[in-house]
Amino acid sequence: MAVGSAVWGQLASIIGLPTTHFIAAACTLVAIALMRRWRLQKSGEIDLAPSLHWPAPAVVGRVEDDAGPVLVTVEYEVPANNRARFLDALDRLSAERRRDGAYAWGVFEDTAKQGRFLETFLVESWLEHLRQHERVTEADRAVEDRVRSFLSNEPKTSHLVTPD
Repeated sequence: MAVGSAVWGQLASIIGLPTTHFIAAACTLVAIALMRRWRLQKSGEIDLAPSLHWPAPAVVGRVEDDAGPVLVTVEYEVPANNRARFLDALDRLSAERRRDGAYAWGVFEDTAKQGRFLETFLVESWLEHLRQHERVTEADRAVEDRVRSFLSNEPKTSHLVTPD
């Protein structure tokens, strides 16, 4: 954007602002015509219905809505023969986590126990994480089911909040 701004500014200083605006508008119309063939995925192609399949987080007391950030960890046990396919599926899951509000995501492999992986993601606040639970869709469930198809048992989820 900075380079584009510099180019448009330089052009405006050479040929004048009204002409530059006209050229920019013409370029926009041409771009719209050219981009019609690359449409965004239609929502009808993916199931965005709420799935509400995430269970409510376990808590021992009241957690303030603005508490945070919240670190969510998901521990996976993966048979060695499923490692590569699991990591590919987990990569798709990372996009889902970020789209649903996580601002940091990572996956870690245990050096002491083969097949043990820890997925982590950070969410701004406890309330935002609770909203994630409400936003999860059927399409998200399908991505998560693919990840689970490579596991030897159910994953274990933990929620950690920064102390006051």
